[in-house]
This record gives sequence, structure tokens and C-alpha cells, in this order.
Amino acid sequence: MLRRWFQGLLLAAALAAVPLAHAQVAAAPKVLRYALPVAETGFDPAQISDLYSRIVAAHIFEAPLTYDYLARPARLVPQTAAAMPEISDDFTTFTFRIRPGIYFADDPAFQGRRRELTAHDYVYSIKRHYDPRWKSPSLYALENAKILGLSELRAKVLEQGRPFPYDTEVEGLRALDRYTFRIRLAEPGPRFHFLLSDPSVMGAVAREVVEAYGDAIMEHPVGTGPFRLVQWRRSSMMVLERNPGYREEVFSAQPAPDDPVGQEIARRLQGKRLPLVDRVEISIIEQSQPRWLAFLNGEIDLVGVPLEFATLAVPNGELAPHLARRGIRMDRSLSPDITLTYFQMEHPVVGGYTPEKVALRRAIALAVDVDQEIRLARRHQAIPAQSSIPPMTYGYDPDFRSEMGEFNRAKARALLDLYGYVDRDGDGWRDLPDGSPLVLELASGPDSLAREFNELWKKNMDAINVRIGFRYAKWPEQLKLSRAGKLMMWGVGYSATVPDGDDFLALAYGPNKGSGNHARFDLPEFNRIYERQQRLPDGPERFELMTRAKKLLVAYMPYKIHTHRITTTLVHPWVIGYRSHPFARDFWRYVDIDRSLAPATGGD
Repeated sequence: MLRRWFQGLLLAAALAAVPLAHAQVAAAPKVLRYALPVAETGFDPAQISDLYSRIVAAHIFEAPLTYDYLARPARLVPQTAAAMPEISDDFTTFTFRIRPGIYFADDPAFQGRRRELTAHDYVYSIKRHYDPRWKSPSLYALENAKILGLSELRAKVLEQGRPFPYDTEVEGLRALDRYTFRIRLAEPGPRFHFLLSDPSVMGAVAREVVEAYGDAIMEHPVGTGPFRLVQWRRSSMMVLERNPGYREEVFSAQPAPDDPVGQEIARRLQGKRLPLVDRVEISIIEQSQPRWLAFLNGEIDLVGVPLEFATLAVPNGELAPHLARRGIRMDRSLSPDITLTYFQMEHPVVGGYTPEKVALRRAIALAVDVDQEIRLARRHQAIPAQSSIPPMTYGYDPDFRSEMGEFNRAKARALLDLYGYVDRDGDGWRDLPDGSPLVLELASGPDSLAREFNELWKKNMDAINVRIGFRYAKWPEQLKLSRAGKLMMWGVGYSATVPDGDDFLALAYGPNKGSGNHARFDLPEFNRIYERQQRLPDGPERFELMTRAKKLLVAYMPYKIHTHRITTTLVHPWVIGYRSHPFARDFWRYVDIDRSLAPATGGD
């Protein structure tokens, strides 16, 4: 009898365990696994400039504005702001009202108190970019906007060598009450509010956190966003988890009626609470092959197709059948970006504004076979560029043609001959007009793909008898050298964060030397045109000024603009809702994970 009772007890326990096991599976955290191809530098909005650190920071911090995830063309919408800003008729005053009830993630810096976001936090966060202590790489964008009083305050700090006085009020940046702040510009800025949409730059940072961590603030990001950093192994792995104090936000994107992809995502996710995943695990996988294999093996959930594998993954721009059979989806679009090689304009070899220096840069640019670069190194994942302004931004003209997009080695040789870059010592290589050796040095990454680009550069320069060498270092080191003006030439890419071409013209604006203007180009005529177009609303007059600015960059060639890239991302079937946005980087909150959708076979 006792034995039968005990067996019955075991059976009841076993039956009871079945729904419990199912509940545990259902409650298992949703984890998005992601990989970056380049190591991060840190997570402080006032200090970072590289794309990869900004991707992570954009999920921790929040700006007042953001973009509708699915709207095409891109549309700004409020984020922490209660509504879109009030903008004066003369485009000099911008008033932002912040929603009450938004809180920073818990942190010891708050000493156990729940810390509400206020207008004062945005005032403080903007001022941090002006504090010389942080050496903000984004300062140029704010200084170009001419916020009343802030540049002058910074100049006094630099002159007197004292700490930045954050409590000093300036006319151009004030908190009017707990939830309202106002920005006033010295000159019209019709698109100034676009700056307040990038959380990785304009995200709110609490003063207590900065003061608690000091110079270590890059390691301690605390924001109001949907995720918080819980683990970081530098240059190896980062783990973000759902911010438990994040306010109730639901998926509410508004795709166009004639957008079937957007409509399907909205149908599946509309009304669900954000973020949709509980945890994001970010690996640094610098080499393309292991990153690609990690995706194929289901170890990461989506991947930007490495160029080396583009012909296998997306032959002729179509998803390969063997990947389609596994339920893998493709997201492919032309990016609002440029790839370029800059010439450091203060360098004694390639810099300068005299005719012979201009001729050298133009000859080098004419000798670059961009079509071959697209075909071989980029595996058809780009289109040739004709100017510095990319597609999907105001100022781009698809019919614009210029020497920027020309490949003509005969013309390049003639320019070099005409201006005295000839072989004076008979060694087969061209020399400078004064007879000293002409040797170019291009900064480069150490990876195999970078070496493919370098081989093309050498082939291009060999064809016009110009020697070129390469300076190898990883991205963070090259970035430091570039900011300091210590590189002769470097090839990089720039991606738009707003639907306007101003940022790309700003790369050549003289006062931006040492920050956004890595070429250190400083031409008074260009500077005047840049400033005029910045003050105008969109329209024929502004467009014409932008076109004139583009032509000056072609004529002086501080930048050789190569391509506009095509972005191709492959997504496993268990990832729901992914869609690339042309300007926003904070997509992790909008994607869902359902691992029950993984194929039964196929290695996933």
C-alpha cells in the first residue's frame, strides 16, 4: 500500500514537472547575438566618434528625437521629447519639452535614488561637448551651429586653464523649467534639430554619473535607454541587458501604405512592449571568415555580408539559393554613405593649395580605377561616387558628373608631367618638382581585405610611376594619428545620421580641422559657401550653393570620393522585424527572437 502510494506520488510529481518545464522554456530570456568587425573604443557620447562604439551607445542613451523605425522616407519623431520641438520662424530658437516619468538606469552614482530625466540633463550633456577635458570629436557640429555663448565660454576656459563652469548660464542653452530647455543660435539653423536625434552623441548623461566615474566614464555608460551594459571585455565582448527601469514603450512604427515589407513587420510587432529582446551579446570578430562562419553556424543572428563572401552569398544581388533554403532573409539597400581617401592638406608632400600640389592630388585621383575596386575588392557591393554628398540626403544629385568619378590615367600622367613630377634620377619613379623622391604613404588596417585594397592602390600608382607604401595599424590607433594630423593619406567611410548633405560638406569646412575635417582642408571660398548654405532653408538657392561646394572639392581634391556602398544584411529566420534604417543605428530594441522558427536541419 505504502509502495503504491509512493509510486503515485512520483507519477504526480513527474506530471506536474511537465508544465513547469514548458514554463521555464517559455520564460527563457530572448537573446540577440551580434558581431562587430572593429573593436569599440568606449561608450561616452562626449568622447566617441567611431561607428562601432556609437552603435552600442545608441542603445543605452536617448536623444530627444529619433526616427520612425519603418517610415520611408525617413521621418523624425519624438523620443524623450513630449512632441517635436517648437522652432521659431527665423530658425534661431528651438524649444524642447521632455516627457515626465523617464528614468535613468539604476547606478551606484545615484546612491539608491531613482533618478528622473530632466531638461537640465540635456543642457549638461550638450555642455560636455564644449568642455576641453573630453576632447569631443562631435564639437564641430555644435560649434558650426553657433549656439549663443557656448563657444565663447569654451574659449575662456582654454585661455584661463580652469575647469569648465557647468553652472554658468549662457544665452544659447537654458533649462526653462524641469522639463523644458531652449537652444538659441546666433544664425538661422533650419535643420539644427536633426542633431538632437543621434543618441550616441546627444544622448542624456547624468552629471552624478560623470562626477562619480571621472576619467573612467567611457567604461560606465548610464542612460535612459532600453538596455544597460552589464559586461565588457574590451575588444572582445559586450553584453547588454534589458533596462528593468525602462518606461513602457510599445512598437508603433508607421510604414507607408505601399511598403509591403514595412507593413508585414508592423503587423507582427505593433503594440508589443519594447525592447523585444532581453539581452544582446556583442562579439568583436575582426576577421571576415570567422564572422561569416559564425553566422552560417547560427552563432550570431544576423550579419552584414563581408565583402570577401558577397559573390557567394548574394550573386548578382540575389540571395544564394542554398541560403534561401535555410530560411535566411536578405535586407539590401544603397547606403547614404561615402568611401574616400583623404589627402592631409598640411602634409609637405600631398598638401597645399598651389597649382602643382592640386595637380598632384588630382592626378592621383584620376589614376584610381574605382570600377575595378567595386568589381574586385568590393564584389559589386557599391556604386561609383561623383561627389561628397551621398544618396538619400539633401544635396545629392543623381545626374551630377565630375572629375571625382573619372578614371583617366593618360590625363593623370599629363598633369604630373606638366607640373614637374618627372623621373629626374632615372630610377623609373617620379620625383617631386624639387628633385626629391615622391613617395606616398597610405594608412591601412592589417587585415586581409585591407591588403586587397592596398594591392589595387599599388597597381594604380605603379601605372603612373608613383611610389606608394603603407602604414599598418588597427583602427583605433589610426584614428588617433589622423586626429593629430600625423597621417599623409587614409581611406575611411562616412555614414549619414541625418537626411541632409551638410555633414558631408562639413568634412571640408576649415574650422573643423582636427575633428570632422581629417583632411584639414581650409579654403576661404569653400568656408563662405558652407556657412551660407547652412543658414538657408531647403530650396533652389541652397541646392545651388551645395553644388558649388561640391565642385570646389572636385577642383582642389582634398578627398578622393570612391563609392557609395550597398549594405547587405543576412538574417536568420528566428529574427523577426529586422530592417536596416538609413540613418538610425538603434535597431536592437525593435527586433524579436523566436528560436522555435529555427529549421530542424541545416546546421542552425
